[in-house]
Amino acid sequence: MPLLNPLTGVLGLLVLAACQPQTETATAKTTATTTPVAATAGPTGTTYGAPITAAGAQPVSALNSLLGQQDSARVKLVGTATAVCQAKGCWLTLQAPNGEPMRVRFKDYAFFVPKDITGKTVVIDGWAHRETVPVSDLQHYAKDAGKSDQEVAAITQPQQQLNFEASGVLVADK
Repeated sequence: MPLLNPLTGVLGLLVLAACQPQTETATAKTTATTTPVAATAGPTGTTYGAPITAAGAQPVSALNSLLGQQDSARVKLVGTATAVCQAKGCWLTLQAPNGEPMRVRFKDYAFFVPKDITGKTVVIDGWAHRETVPVSDLQHYAKDAGKSDQEVAAITQPQQQLNFEASGVLVADK
């Protein structure tokens, strides 16, 4: 009987491992996946990343009250894309409640959005967080946005920003 306990433990670990979500390979993460969205309350469109609907999304203008005094919170927001990375669609911005752009990056760099969605309604699901963004990142984002070398060089101080890591994005049809 002494072998029963180690075997039971090994079998239990195998069952647990089989139940864990599988991760994609690094090469699979570089392409966007689109899925048509069924009709729901709010806008419908195409999703990128994890499946998402507009149901329960709060307007971006409500973000400060949703965050309260916390540094981060899991939320679903709806707003208008104000800019998109023109290099490959690896980020977008929405106007934050303070009038500043809120950068939306995509979880694990696993998906991209079309580069031509500026002005479209988007729904994002994930984590909003306050952070200090280093100069090197700010300069990189400025280059991605098509800013001139002079504008990029003028960025010399880190910035406190409200940013977002989305697990899924819905781009509305209209």
